[in-house]
Amino acid sequence: MYKDKKVVVVMPAYNAALTLEKTYAEVPRDLVDEVILCDDASKDETSALAKQLGVDHVITHPRNRGYGGNQKSLYNKALEIGADIVIMVHPDYQYTPLLIPTMCNIIGEGLYPVVLASRILGKGALKGGMPLYKYVANRFLTATQNFLVSYKLSEYHTGYRAFSREVLEKIDFNANDDDFVFDNEMLSQIIYHGFDIAEVTCPTKYFDEASSINFVRSSKYGLGVLRVSMMHRLNKWGLAKSKIYR
Repeated sequence: MYKDKKVVVVMPAYNAALTLEKTYAEVPRDLVDEVILCDDASKDETSALAKQLGVDHVITHPRNRGYGGNQKSLYNKALEIGADIVIMVHPDYQYTPLLIPTMCNIIGEGLYPVVLASRILGKGALKGGMPLYKYVANRFLTATQNFLVSYKLSEYHTGYRAFSREVLEKIDFNANDDDFVFDNEMLSQIIYHGFDIAEVTCPTKYFDEASSINFVRSSKYGLGVLRVSMMHRLNKWGLAKSKIYR
């Protein structure tokens, strides 16, 4: 608990058996009430290992539903068990769970309802091994998104993020895409509905076992991000009526 607020960590997992134990070991269980892991039809022993480690709730998809579909299962389960603060941590150990207390504090004290752990603030991204083409694409997409949605973030593409219960109940995240663009649709919804977002500097690590998408899927993701930002602007102008902003 954080001041009577239930803290839940959610982990979207796919073939994470090699890094899950290391990630889970850094989750501060004196602060975190429950951990939920959703295994999106992995081909390894992710689910079995999660149960062995003592993860409180292990959801196993019988078929792969995509990164967005994975998160939908996680957030719905977190709301179901009464979470007040929900923090998403990838079990691939690319982001350290040691930032959980800081992110929890910002939401728990009522400072901001959303916190993003940014790889771009400071010099953590390139220092941690982010490929140069991904760094350049990140900077270009973020600048374009800031312009189109009239907000200012250092990056929209981090997978390490925390939300208050109020935010998850307000936005219709279940209407979002099941693929990687889900993350950007979610941030677009949050900004659209007027929630403020905080950012904290986050070190990151790129290594063989860490999850990553290839160039083709990265390109598809980039085009999807631009589409989301354009639709955000058109909805604000009243020229479109997308279901994700209900």
